[in-house]
Amino acid sequence: MGSADLARIALELPPEERLDLARRLVESVVAPAFLNQAITEGIRRIEDLATGRVPGLTEEEFRAALK
Repeated sequence: MGSADLARIALELPPEERLDLARRLVESVVAPAFLNQAITEGIRRIEDLATGRVPGLTEEEFRAALK
């Protein structure tokens, strides 16, 4: 089974299981400690948005924050 087959199957999982799988895959990659910390923080933030623990920005709020 190739990665395309695995991806197709993974995308059929419920959102919480996809988040867990994504976290486990990223954590399995060996990277320098500072990068691991950044990846861990990024995953935490994605999970917060995906689960609704924190609200996302509207496009207008995002653009205003860039100024």
